[in-house]
Amino acid sequence: MKNFFNFLRSKTFLIQLGLALLAVVLICFATLRWLKSTTNHGEFVEVPDFSKMSVQDMRKVAEEAGLRYEVLDSTNYNPDFPRFSILDQNPSPGTKVKDNRKIYFTVNPSGYKKVTVPNIIQVTQRNASSMLRAVGLDVQRVTYIEELGKDMVYRMKYKGKYVSPGDKLPKTSKVELICGNGKIPNSARIQAESDN
Repeated sequence: MKNFFNFLRSKTFLIQLGLALLAVVLICFATLRWLKSTTNHGEFVEVPDFSKMSVQDMRKVAEEAGLRYEVLDSTNYNPDFPRFSILDQNPSPGTKVKDNRKIYFTVNPSGYKKVTVPNIIQVTQRNASSMLRAVGLDVQRVTYIEELGKDMVYRMKYKGKYVSPGDKLPKTSKVELICGNGKIPNSARIQAESDN
């Protein structure tokens, strides 16, 4: 036991202890320097605002900033943004991120998705309007023709062409309803008079 305490006080032990502590400090210092250089510690890139940029411009700006990117699809068309432009990004503009960070982009599609025209033939104008609104369509105007069913829908048009139930139209399209005015058509009236 006495020999052990003598060894702890010996010059040899103290030199070895000092060398060991120096080695630990040097290893820690070298490790921290290495981590700092490989992780770009303290070096950040500010995320640019990609809003309304085309995908091509976004790629160029992202690469120049040292960022990676991933384009996500979007099903909701926004008319306030150009087609195929950036709708949203994550992380948001101005965020400080590490070099080579991946930015996720949502892109505006080329237009509204198409919806199926409901069967509104022989339905009242009021109910037909509600059914159209429910699928994302709207009534631009109502035209009346001589048909016995007052305010009953007989046909519908989109951009001057007749549309049938089941056809596909872009969401938010405006259609024209052709409804009856409650009067007997001339041809039916003439036929009824000739039968008498």
